[in-house]
Amino acid sequence: MTRVEKATRIGEQLDALYPEQPIPLEHEDPFTLLVAVLLSAQTTDKKVNEVTPALFEAAPTPAKMAALGAKKILPYIQVLGLAPTKAKNIEALSKLLIQRHGGQVPADFTALEALPGVGHKTASVVMAQAFGVPAFPVDTHIHRLAARWGLSQAKNVVQTERDLKKVFPPDTWNRRHLQIIFFGREHCPARGHDLDACPICGWAATKKRKAAEARLGGAPR
Repeated sequence: MTRVEKATRIGEQLDALYPEQPIPLEHEDPFTLLVAVLLSAQTTDKKVNEVTPALFEAAPTPAKMAALGAKKILPYIQVLGLAPTKAKNIEALSKLLIQRHGGQVPADFTALEALPGVGHKTASVVMAQAFGVPAFPVDTHIHRLAARWGLSQAKNVVQTERDLKKVFPPDTWNRRHLQIIFFGREHCPARGHDLDACPICGWAATKKRKAAEARLGGAPR
């Protein structure tokens, strides 16, 4: 079975499991999504969703967020990892959105990645979820599962993204990204995972992969 054939079968299973793909981070518009995604680095979506309602009530626009400033943003997000840096980046990107983009979030990868604290993954999430532009953001769940399923042997998320874009059609990228995350969280943990009993790993993982994870107790690569 080729990688494309395997990806097609995996896609069919994911569509059956997750015909709807709710966006995990609560938001109202591209700006609040951008801020939520930035806040989600090194913390859980659940935790982000607990702090953003109060923050967005106080500052729902770039102008109001810039006026709030990093010192006043920080108490809203203090419980999150890297909070001081995130607060500074949110203030800075809000100011740049006003200065460069008329207070609007640009639907452009290069412009987004030029904003403080916004890397390729964050830009990809915003492009996919706010603007519907085909993108394939790769997080640790997707990186791990792509390896388990034999769709990529990449050592980093950049190459994993390239590999997945080769085997999944562009019009499926946005939903596949979310579906794989949901599957990883619900069915495919990093450790202690029984690959043989998994509805996808059971047939997609190679014997070599199963043996390797068995030796390591289901550890990620």
